[in-house]
Amino acid sequence: MATTRAALTDEDIRTLLKGATADERAAAAQKLCHAMECSPLTDEERAVAAEILRIMAADAAELVRRALATTLKASALVPRDVALKLARDVESVCLPVLAFSPVFTDEDLADIVRLGGPVRQLAIARRPTLSQSVTDALARHGGERPVAAACSNDKADFSEAALQRIVDRFEESERVLMAVAYRAVLPLSVTERLMALVGEQVREHLVARHQIPPDVALELAFGTGERATVDLVDQAARTADVKGFVAHLHQTRRLTPSLLLRALAQGHMTFFEWAVAELAGVPHHRTWLMIHDAGPLGLKAIYERAGLPARLFSAFRAAVDTYHSMEFEGGARDRARFQETMLQRFLTQAQPAAREDVDYLIEKMDEISRALREQGMAETA
Repeated sequence: MATTRAALTDEDIRTLLKGATADERAAAAQKLCHAMECSPLTDEERAVAAEILRIMAADAAELVRRALATTLKASALVPRDVALKLARDVESVCLPVLAFSPVFTDEDLADIVRLGGPVRQLAIARRPTLSQSVTDALARHGGERPVAAACSNDKADFSEAALQRIVDRFEESERVLMAVAYRAVLPLSVTERLMALVGEQVREHLVARHQIPPDVALELAFGTGERATVDLVDQAARTADVKGFVAHLHQTRRLTPSLLLRALAQGHMTFFEWAVAELAGVPHHRTWLMIHDAGPLGLKAIYERAGLPARLFSAFRAAVDTYHSMEFEGGARDRARFQETMLQRFLTQAQPAAREDVDYLIEKMDEISRALREQGMAETA
């Protein structure tokens, strides 16, 4: 082993094998491990190094085994049988190797998760990468802390089934549910379940970060008799699939005149177009023409075909006219001012909406006005 001997004397190796004290052997072990890691080895030298590592791993002194585990914790030089031996050792020895060693197979890690207990599970959960076979094992056998750590690990690859199993097992654990909710990517089925289990702040994050299914948005908006965290009208503007969202609302009999009124009052014209098309049974492009380009009778014709109430037509007419007459560039501040103006005009109609709709629109206008005032004060500060 010429390369290693260039860095170590024969006395170093003898000290490693037969040193009088654990401290002496540990120092020699650390020196030898550094030399192995830093020097290129031939196949023959690698085989000799592996035998020396096996001797270190069998040393009676924990200090020696720890020197091996910490110095070569991320090295591919450690033979797999040595890594497995260290993984069964005391915590000070096993944890560095479990957290970093690249020589374990996915099957090795899954077995350790199954049999090794929460401390070893936690070390594995924090590894730089985790495959689905390992996260599946954590989902089945992991304790609360390891599972939360794995879910917080952006490089951990979870199957949908594993995430569902985690929600099943830890539906009362705020730590685990938050870790799942804040993952960068979530299947819709998991997002849907989380919405019913987590608190308001986490629900807001889920809605902002992930596409929420229409039926979940409905439950949020109409579910428990209290004001929902997520407003259905806002969700209508946020969804990527307006057509599908509208179709679901219609199927569940919640595509109501009130909802269309509220949406249009906030400038969500695309949602209004698709909603009218769905109710009227007319293709969207034809509905668009009748709303925007067919003269004064086009809107009335498609409105009546959609079965919307005659008493509210003047309010819808005013909203569409306002939409066309206002200059609207689409920036955040422009959108807020647009919505505020639209709401003001709605609320001054001779034939107002139902009382609950008026209350809703006033509340929205107050929110927008407050946001604009705060923005203005921030800009002048």
